[in-house]
Amino acid sequence: MPRPIWSGSIAFGLVNVPVKLYSAFSQREVRFNMLHGEDGGRIRQKRVCIKGGHEVPFEEVVKGYEVSPDHFVVISPEELEALDPEATRTIDIEDFVSLEEIDPIYWEHTYYLVPDRGAAKAYALLHQALQKSGRVGIARVVMRTKQYLCTLRPLGRALALSTMQYADEIVPAEKLEGLPAKEQKPDPRELEMAEQLVESLTTRFEPEKYRDDYRERVLELIERKATGKKIVVQRPVEAPRAKVVNLMEALEASLAKTKRREGAEEKGERRLREEAARERRKPRKGGRKKTSAA
Repeated sequence: MPRPIWSGSIAFGLVNVPVKLYSAFSQREVRFNMLHGEDGGRIRQKRVCIKGGHEVPFEEVVKGYEVSPDHFVVISPEELEALDPEATRTIDIEDFVSLEEIDPIYWEHTYYLVPDRGAAKAYALLHQALQKSGRVGIARVVMRTKQYLCTLRPLGRALALSTMQYADEIVPAEKLEGLPAKEQKPDPRELEMAEQLVESLTTRFEPEKYRDDYRERVLELIERKATGKKIVVQRPVEAPRAKVVNLMEALEASLAKTKRREGAEEKGERRLREEAARERRKPRKGGRKKTSAA
């Protein structure tokens, strides 16, 4: 059963909604421990001073910021604590904006907000107001002594809080080298075929369809080794570098492949329908015998 990791309230205008915060995801990453290859003992990391080469106890460790090569400014915990944002228990909504205006690049981590005791009515009011208006709330919240910019939006029956990157943390695409020039325009026929290819591959987004194949293979390997099965390591063959091919030929081949796949799927569906129809036409065993009219 998930446990709340924060509790406080949503504030918009003079309305206050007590809430509890839950993580919206559970990491499934496979984590390894570092072991000594000779005897299997766990490896413990030590804090070593590079000047004297001796181990430093934790109470002697201080924080420093490098202002120039090998020149540090030491900051004490008390100095940092004096700058900590006020540890309020409020999600202060400052603005409401349209969801379409926010690029996904700004989103970081997502959490669920659940109404605390006695707040169900006010919670439902905010949820439905956001849902009907198509707006999301832009807010600030302090968690673990850090202030976050975040969005508040309806997600199913719940309200979701997503922490965000600040604008000065986003790397502008214009600073990247190698992007096509603005005046470079694709051939109209190539563009038309590319749009056809996109359209032929368009489907509904089903998140369950996409799985972490690498993690599943790693867990399978661990299970096999744990049960004593012999493992034969086959080094993966390095994939050749992609060659620059004729764009039109590649588009035509891709469309043809998509049409063949669609034809095979349609043929398979038609075969299944025919088999189902044959099954329906078959006489049922143990059925009632026909009797002649009196």
